[in-house]
Amino acid sequence: MSKSIGIDIGGTNCRLGVFDGLQLVNETRFQADFMQTCKNNLPDVAWQQILRVLTSAIQSEFIRYPDIQTIGIGFPGFIHPQTQCIAQAPNLPGLKDVNLSCDLSRIIAKKVVVENDALAAAYGEYCLNGKPSAGLIYIGLGTGVGGGLIIDGKPFSGAHGVAMEVGHITVEPNGRLCGCGNRGCLEQYASATGVGNSYFLATQNRLNAFELAKLAIENDVQAQAAFNEAGRALGQVMAHIQKIIDVPNVIIGGGLSASWDLMQDSFNAQLDMDLIAVLRGKINVNVSGADDIAGMLGAAMLSVNA
Repeated sequence: MSKSIGIDIGGTNCRLGVFDGLQLVNETRFQADFMQTCKNNLPDVAWQQILRVLTSAIQSEFIRYPDIQTIGIGFPGFIHPQTQCIAQAPNLPGLKDVNLSCDLSRIIAKKVVVENDALAAAYGEYCLNGKPSAGLIYIGLGTGVGGGLIIDGKPFSGAHGVAMEVGHITVEPNGRLCGCGNRGCLEQYASATGVGNSYFLATQNRLNAFELAKLAIENDVQAQAAFNEAGRALGQVMAHIQKIIDVPNVIIGGGLSASWDLMQDSFNAQLDMDLIAVLRGKINVNVSGADDIAGMLGAAMLSVNA
């Protein structure tokens, strides 16, 4: 049986998985700080560097697994559903209107399918959780906040590829400036970056989310407040999402989900406050149990099924 590659591109590193169906055969992690690449170079130069890094990683797997047929990539940006053109990547400054699927396929001579990273993770979670008939919402808490919706067994990306961009829902009018150009977006409060910024604004001390989680567990009031703010903002957004699409299965993933217990109480309180009564107690929220392979798996399965 032929194999597929799934790549999950993060803010500072990438994960590449070789899959035989749903089975992970091999995983490779490599540093690829595309955020800094885009900050430090002109867009065309940054794009060529990104293509070189991905090409090298993929071709290494071709040597080990010559039966690889398709490549799927979860990319942190707005992906047009028809052309797979990356219209914008808010956390990768200057990168817009590029076509990773076309450019990479031309280099490696294999089919390449590109999807928003959170939507790819949503599809991976959907496959791993028995393909629930009611569909599934995925929220990825990482450098930013991503969202994905699976409904009727298919990823829903919307007409312009920006459906479920929950990280860019406004939770604080005229709040913190976001990479998308707006202010007060959810990811400025509920991402790893957002938690760090909340703590910095309160203390003038810059720490990462892992360090802050340790402090919060040790009862540091400002660190706890930063995680509570993240949970509150996410609960507010989830309540509004449910009023629109009414999909009860919610999976929380991404690196910051490891600190879900620090956000859960404020999330639940805000969710119950903002939900309409008929939905209270009917939303099933769980932390991903996929050992963080959902993004890779979803990308790989989307490439197989395309």
